[in-house]
Amino acid sequence: MEEEILSWHDVDRLIDELLPQVAGHFDALMMITRGGIVPGGIIAEALDIKYVMIAAVHFVSSVEKRLAWPTFLQFPQDALLRERRVLIVDDIWDNGRTIMTVRGRVESAGGRPELAVLHYKPAKSLFPKDRPDYFAAVTDRWIVYPWEMRRGNHFIHPLEPINL
Repeated sequence: MEEEILSWHDVDRLIDELLPQVAGHFDALMMITRGGIVPGGIIAEALDIKYVMIAAVHFVSSVEKRLAWPTFLQFPQDALLRERRVLIVDDIWDNGRTIMTVRGRVESAGGRPELAVLHYKPAKSLFPKDRPDYFAAVTDRWIVYPWEMRRGNHFIHPLEPINL
């Protein structure tokens, strides 16, 4: 898979592409960790959304991906989502599993979720009948965002498993 390394300027252009698509007032914004934190913060600021939440989801890597049941490491209480229009933000829709899991949990809490990502990969999606409500670009490349770059002696390659 071809790799595409983005600069902060590239991210700014993607956000500028995404923002005009997002219509109306949102009661809350939910960022999916870790990739959605940076674009989510920028979008929350640009749209003046003050009610910002975090969702952290982990899938066990030893189980076949399509059968893995998620663990929610962090998620707001249902009462905080009920009857709210919630913009869910992540950096990329790769196979769609994480963002669709978060969407389902928001829906089950009585919220009205809409999905926003910087990059959408329809060819890899496990959800062919679904797609993000808002996206800045369609790609089939391996995207490396500036917040994933080496910082000092710390670097976790995106393909390394997470040990919890």
